[in-house]
Amino acid sequence: MIPRHLERKIRQAAEQYPVITLTGPRQSGKTTLIRAMFPDMQYFSMEDPELRHLAVEDPRGFFAQFQEKGVILDEVQRTPDLFSYIQTRVDEVDRPGQFILSGSQNFLLMKNISQTLAGRCAIFHLLPFSLNELRQLSHPPLEDMGQEILSIPEPKNTNLFDLLFSGFYPRIHDKKLDAQEWLKNYTQTYLERDVRDLINIGDLEAFRRFMGLCAGRAGQLLNLSSLASDCGITHTTAKRWLSVLETGFIITLLRPHFQNFNKRLVKSPKLYFLDTGILCYLQRIRSPEDLLLHASRGAIFENYVVAELLKRRLHDGMDPDLYFWRDSAGHELDIIIDLGNQLIPVEVKSAQTIAKDFFKGLNYWKTLAKKASAPAALIYAGKRSLFQKNTAVYSWWNF
Repeated sequence: MIPRHLERKIRQAAEQYPVITLTGPRQSGKTTLIRAMFPDMQYFSMEDPELRHLAVEDPRGFFAQFQEKGVILDEVQRTPDLFSYIQTRVDEVDRPGQFILSGSQNFLLMKNISQTLAGRCAIFHLLPFSLNELRQLSHPPLEDMGQEILSIPEPKNTNLFDLLFSGFYPRIHDKKLDAQEWLKNYTQTYLERDVRDLINIGDLEAFRRFMGLCAGRAGQLLNLSSLASDCGITHTTAKRWLSVLETGFIITLLRPHFQNFNKRLVKSPKLYFLDTGILCYLQRIRSPEDLLLHASRGAIFENYVVAELLKRRLHDGMDPDLYFWRDSAGHELDIIIDLGNQLIPVEVKSAQTIAKDFFKGLNYWKTLAKKASAPAALIYAGKRSLFQKNTAVYSWWNF
């Protein structure tokens, strides 16, 4: 098993909290991780209908089986009645690491946790591999971005566009599967199971079309009215379907960062996909060579960078705290990392050669913020990492 960066935080929490919850998209490696971390615990998957029936019909008898040992309950959102019994159990026996819960439907899982297990539960999110996890390297501290450039070796026998095309789901890399075939089946399973579990949707074809339209808008400001109109659905339906994609860890919405620069700022979020493989599949990109010349290459590369930064924060057990900045005149900054005591502006470019106009947005923002010497970063698709124009320039594998 390829080690996951989140393991350290989960182990720490298991010594402090009676319940640990791990959420994330299907096939992101949640079950593999927790079973490897807690091999002595009994494991039950609530996907099993017979086991689910037993747990619902006789929850006390079900829990009586593991008085001493802890237990792993996978896809536990399928048995919402169990959460009250878990609450009773941990209130009676205040021992850390009693229950490890996991699930791929974040909305249902978090709803039950907030109702019954608030204050008793540590919550973590596991996304597909980050590039450094895939390469089995530690990731540099995000606090150092813009200030330090590490000498991370260039990936051998790995092409950027091959990676973007394949995406980062563990099974593709572990089993050496055909990426597009696996992603087709994954998307179909997601539609057939998770979407129908969350909303009563009759027309799956309309939802497929909606996903494709979202993919075409990746990296752009979200315009729900336009999205709904192009899909032939209502604004309310588009908003609900977008929430389903976010709940299933297919997309994320990057919110605008508000800081008083005496400028009118846009209020709409930007839409990003959490895996570039799914994004390429939905855009009907057929090969890495097609991606190299595709009109969406820049947006897909930007999705990759946003997803990598999100993984770094979430796999460190932290809130993402990623934003973008844009004013009404069109001045824009792709990413702002808010670390509380400092803001790190980040610009993303898919070109392989550094051009001087890449620094325009960074310099404009730093002038407005009156932070000319503040750390700043440019991430691009080239191979050299260096300091230029008071900015740390990172290659795609070295940030």
